[in-house]
Amino acid sequence: MPRPHTAMRKIREVLRLRHGEGLSIRRIGQSLGLPHMTVADCLGRAERAGLSWPLPEGMADDCLEARLYGPGRPAGASRPMPDFKAIDTELRRPHVTLALLWLEYREAHPAGYAYSQFCALYRAHKARMDLPMRQRHKAGEALFVDFAGATIPIHDERTGQVCSRAELFVAVLGASNYTYAEALPSQKLPHFIAAHVHAFSYFGGCPAIVVPDNLKSGVTRPDRYEADPNATYQDMANHYGIAIIPARPRHPRDKAKAENGVLLAERWIIARLRNERFSSIAQANEAIARLLIWLNDRPFKKLDGSRHSVFVELEAPALRGLPEAAYELARFRKARVSIDYHVEVRDDRHFYSVPYRLVGEMVELRLTPGVVEVFHNGHRVASHLRRHRSGHTTDPAHMPESHRRHAEWTPSRILSWAARSGPNTRAVAEEILARRPHPEQGYRSCLGIIRLADRYGPDRVEAACGRAAFLHAYSYRSVRSILQTGLDKVPLEKPRPVGHHRHDNLREEAEFS
Repeated sequence: MPRPHTAMRKIREVLRLRHGEGLSIRRIGQSLGLPHMTVADCLGRAERAGLSWPLPEGMADDCLEARLYGPGRPAGASRPMPDFKAIDTELRRPHVTLALLWLEYREAHPAGYAYSQFCALYRAHKARMDLPMRQRHKAGEALFVDFAGATIPIHDERTGQVCSRAELFVAVLGASNYTYAEALPSQKLPHFIAAHVHAFSYFGGCPAIVVPDNLKSGVTRPDRYEADPNATYQDMANHYGIAIIPARPRHPRDKAKAENGVLLAERWIIARLRNERFSSIAQANEAIARLLIWLNDRPFKKLDGSRHSVFVELEAPALRGLPEAAYELARFRKARVSIDYHVEVRDDRHFYSVPYRLVGEMVELRLTPGVVEVFHNGHRVASHLRRHRSGHTTDPAHMPESHRRHAEWTPSRILSWAARSGPNTRAVAEEILARRPHPEQGYRSCLGIIRLADRYGPDRVEAACGRAAFLHAYSYRSVRSILQTGLDKVPLEKPRPVGHHRHDNLREEAEFS
């Protein structure tokens, strides 16, 4: 069975973080929520397949999977996992070695793991059983981010009353404790991502790793071992070439730097601003910026220097350079390609074309304020300028050739289906197709009208289409509204003649018959 796209995306991320960013197997596993052995196995397969990073241009997920895993194992052929508890017990016996236990394991399971994999699995098991590792932060390695528990009140200029409360975002570099803070309208994803972008700009570079708490904006699925970063958060990480390693729930040591930075921000920023009144978040951030300078220049009590001096001397040179352009917020959506080879961005009620061969396929949309990108099987298949209004955007290159134009879905077939309900239904469908720049753009509306017969019956649909044609309301919504309100059961009335002088802009009663 093919692996899901999310699994293949993680495999691509393993290769990027290892060969592109130089992270260790353990760090990669923490970042992507994968067991260390899975990361090692993936890298080993890639090496045997002659793959590194970046991957060959245009390599799709199914091709990558075939290179790494071949045809796959038949059902029931998975290798049995060693009994690590029994191994721990046996190793306490005199003269028993891991090599002997592996030999006995292979005698019981001839298709089991090789010796090197057996030992690596056991080392990974022992690492999980050891005491929590002590944190040692290298310069430029980690940035810890979190939100303060306290908020900053924002007052209405006219009434003086508190109209909202700003959240305080805090980011602390691991080696120097150099701190950045910013007031935000909320903890929602757009503000959370923007705060990271501002923090990287403030530091003048990027760390190798960002450690957030398991808040909803940053982590899709909080979990002790497999916390999945939000797709947009991961996209930002790819833009800056960093790894996201969320802190484990109920493990304060994972985010000790962030919690300490939050404590300092609450004491030396929020508390010091308690008597000031801000009418906007921008005003609050101006005051926060002044206090940040003081906080970072404040001398250490037991060490020489300050956060700023250690940052300049030690951490700043170790940070990675910023990309040419700051990250632009992107959102991700899943969509199925309709029979008119378009996908819908529901926020704007706008439809964008993709290559017609993808009809019926599930694709992933990457949405920024200015661009809509469509990905299938890990490969970008379409890119459009975003239109923030209803309508269609069609790339002629995505349309089928004239001799291959949807052998199954054609205007004549759509009209033939519509005619089953009656001539009025066919007439409405024909008018819908005629009014579109490309007939395929009207397929969706026509099929919607045809399928209304499943709920209301063909006779009522035919009557509703007759009324819609009479009103010149040629759309699926008009026909559905007529059916929902029962107007299809009301006889059509001819317009009554009114006393007026005839002129060219008026039509005779016969024209409405």
